[in-house]
Amino acid sequence: MSQPFTYSTTYELDKAHFQECFSESVVIVTSISAYKKSIALTVAGMLLVLFTAMNPYAAWFVFALGILEAVSTYYQKPWWVMRQMLSKAAKGNVDLTIDEQGIVSKSFYASLTLLWSDVQLIQNTQLGWLIRHAQGRSYISNKNLSAAAITFLTDKQAQQSKR
Repeated sequence: MSQPFTYSTTYELDKAHFQECFSESVVIVTSISAYKKSIALTVAGMLLVLFTAMNPYAAWFVFALGILEAVSTYYQKPWWVMRQMLSKAAKGNVDLTIDEQGIVSKSFYASLTLLWSDVQLIQNTQLGWLIRHAQGRSYISNKNLSAAAITFLTDKQAQQSKR
């Protein structure tokens, strides 16, 4: 009779972690459709500036918001990483536990418990694991996992694909 699997570790939410998380979990859309909101805001701002008697500060604000939205779309990865680094969770430690019941992630500001029955998809990426669940997606880096934990997740992925 084998012992139930349990793996626990602690890691820091640093810039390298956020960059890896973004690279492995986000599909970047580079087509013109990614800029729809920024184009709409910029055009609306231009129309407000040129053709209405509206307060010019508000009209220029809408125009500038469109430009800012375009910049945030173009520089999507650095923009997202910067926002994460400015958040209260940055530089904080996360306690990760993977066991037979599921995955538990705890930090000073947030806690997430995922039961294996709630996991919809376990996807192996180049540098880690993407876990899809009802609350969204979570990423676990292989840097934070032991060989036994990686094998355990691989087995869970195989079990899931049989369902």
